[in-house]
Amino acid sequence: MVDPPPWLQSFLDRLAAEDLSAATRRGYRYDLLQFAAWYAALYGTPPDLPRLTEHDVIAWRQHMITRCQFRATTINRRLEAVRRVLRWAEATGVVAANVAAGVRTIRLTGDRQPVGLTAAEVHGLLRAAGESSHGLARRNYALVQLMLQTGLRIGEVAALRRADITLRERAGVLRVRHGKGLREREVPLNATARRALRQVFERDPAPARPEDPVFRSTRSEPLPVRSIQNTIAGLVRRAGLKRAGISAHSLRHTFALAWLRQHPGKLVELAQLLGHESLDTTAVYTRASTEDLARDVEQTPFNLDG
Repeated sequence: MVDPPPWLQSFLDRLAAEDLSAATRRGYRYDLLQFAAWYAALYGTPPDLPRLTEHDVIAWRQHMITRCQFRATTINRRLEAVRRVLRWAEATGVVAANVAAGVRTIRLTGDRQPVGLTAAEVHGLLRAAGESSHGLARRNYALVQLMLQTGLRIGEVAALRRADITLRERAGVLRVRHGKGLREREVPLNATARRALRQVFERDPAPARPEDPVFRSTRSEPLPVRSIQNTIAGLVRRAGLKRAGISAHSLRHTFALAWLRQHPGKLVELAQLLGHESLDTTAVYTRASTEDLARDVEQTPFNLDG
């Protein structure tokens, strides 16, 4: 492994300032060191960001495809690491343009559609939330409903403050100020989400301040990401949901899949609601599920035993 290029630590410091986890930062560091080692072996010098060209990034992608024979997910992850460091370099004036922006990722043809919750699982989870003890029923119910009705990421929910929520009689909206990549967006709140939030706000012991968290711990502190994950995991157990893989992120998948069933083809709108930078990320929800494929195969005209 070559020595870290001089720009790497500054980039990692920026990721830390954006509150990315240590594991995520380690992943970016590893992938960028792999890129630096390949570049140094090819050109005899560490990569200098202003001197990088689109051809260099394409050559890196081709090397991973033909020589390394990496899986598409690995190639795309390492391409994204180069793309992201160049976005940072462009934003800070180190480079004039992100030369990796137009380099295509590898198509994930074998990926399956993410799995959401069934209607029965949703009802079971909401019932468990509404029966929470220690005075947490309204909070937990609103937490589940908000994630089901908006598709917010867990970190976005944890960062919500009262100033981010606007509730009216027949409308409502929340502002995501700390979305992925520090992108802000607004997400409409439907009647179910508005009602659940109002029930939480009505129980506040004192008038709310704009900086107050929407979801609090039993000690009235902001509910962190890990606590949200643990809360949902606990509700899954209490609801008796045995299927493997159900987590807080499943609520985001459930929202996205339900949206596309209700609004077929509206992929751009879904990407906007989810805060996706690329439609390629959102398109994973358009892939057929295993259950859909099995049902269609059962309905083929030559399936005489059906």
